[in-house]
Amino acid sequence: MKHIRKYFIGVVLAMILGLGSAHADDSLRAEVGRPMVAAQELLKVKKYKEALAKVRDAEAIANRTTYENFVIDRMRAVAAAGAGDTETAVRSFESVIASGRLSPDESYKTIEAVAGTYYRGGNYANASNWARRYFKEGGTSQQMRSILIQALYLSADYAGSAKELAADIALAERSGRLPSEEYLQLLGNCQLKLKDQVGYISTLERLVSSFPKRDYWVDLIQRVETRPGFSDRLALDVFRIKYATGIFSSPNDYIEASQLSMQGGFPEEARKVIEQGYARGILGIGPDAARHSRLREMATKSANEDAKVLMQTEISALAAKDGGGLVNSGFNYVILGQTDKGLSLMEQGIKRGNLKRPDDALLHLAIAYFYAGQKDRARQAFKDVLGTDGTSDLSKLWTLLSKNHSS
Repeated sequence: MKHIRKYFIGVVLAMILGLGSAHADDSLRAEVGRPMVAAQELLKVKKYKEALAKVRDAEAIANRTTYENFVIDRMRAVAAAGAGDTETAVRSFESVIASGRLSPDESYKTIEAVAGTYYRGGNYANASNWARRYFKEGGTSQQMRSILIQALYLSADYAGSAKELAADIALAERSGRLPSEEYLQLLGNCQLKLKDQVGYISTLERLVSSFPKRDYWVDLIQRVETRPGFSDRLALDVFRIKYATGIFSSPNDYIEASQLSMQGGFPEEARKVIEQGYARGILGIGPDAARHSRLREMATKSANEDAKVLMQTEISALAAKDGGGLVNSGFNYVILGQTDKGLSLMEQGIKRGNLKRPDDALLHLAIAYFYAGQKDRARQAFKDVLGTDGTSDLSKLWTLLSKNHSS
């Protein structure tokens, strides 16, 4: 918020230091002009209370002209705004606007100053009202857009703030620019306040797409996997997307993922997960180091044994009526690095059909394309996953991740 405060100090000073009279024959009498000049000099060095005292000296002069009152109002407004006297500043600014002496540019700056004075004084509802007036009268300042959005949010008008944020974000996207990370965060906060879970997840998707930070991925995946109707059957696939996004951070992440991989018939996958845990210094330390070691040995042994019988498993899968075995065998080959063979088997399995869970198979094929580095093909395959039990949700997460790793 500091940049907002600094911006408005500049606006109000410009009203005094850079703007002149709109009427050539306007002038100040010497007795009024002297305290005004003194006030202006004090404003330059940000001595606002002292400047207000000089304004009061000018107000004490009798028989002031309309123009002298205009100048006094303008000086008082700026000094009061700087001194934090919101009521006096706003009253004075409104008198300046009502004078009819302002050019369009001066009028915009004055309305900005009123909005900023209310904002700095914590009156966010009035700040947003004046910001709206600014744009209604044709103002175009991007800083005022920020003020409007922030003021709406801080006055608890979350729907109003979300609407303005969505408009700015959509404009950035249409223009081919990255939306502001700060605006996306604020939009997400509005949606949480409004209990708009669908909207919030959409905003998280935008965040991980443009700013793929760990915290955004953690939040997004957690919200997706806890959606109503998301199948517990997909626990291993949830760990796969977590592993791929690099958000594992605890021994339990690695242990649970490796155990699920072994139970699912993918011991090489389990071994790779555990080895990464050791490489990152997360496994093999602490009071459970011995347990980690036993799990490592078990996964390595299972992976070695599975490699020996993988060809026989493939032969059995080729002879089967359904394609499920081919999909699983192929996925194991991909994990082992034999991507061409693995992808071919998976594709055969899906073509053969008679699959118990077709969307699972399609999801795994798309993941296999991703593992093989075929990101464009993976993105196309993820579009074919239409399951309502969580598989399509996972495919969307993988699609976002594949965009972060475009080849």
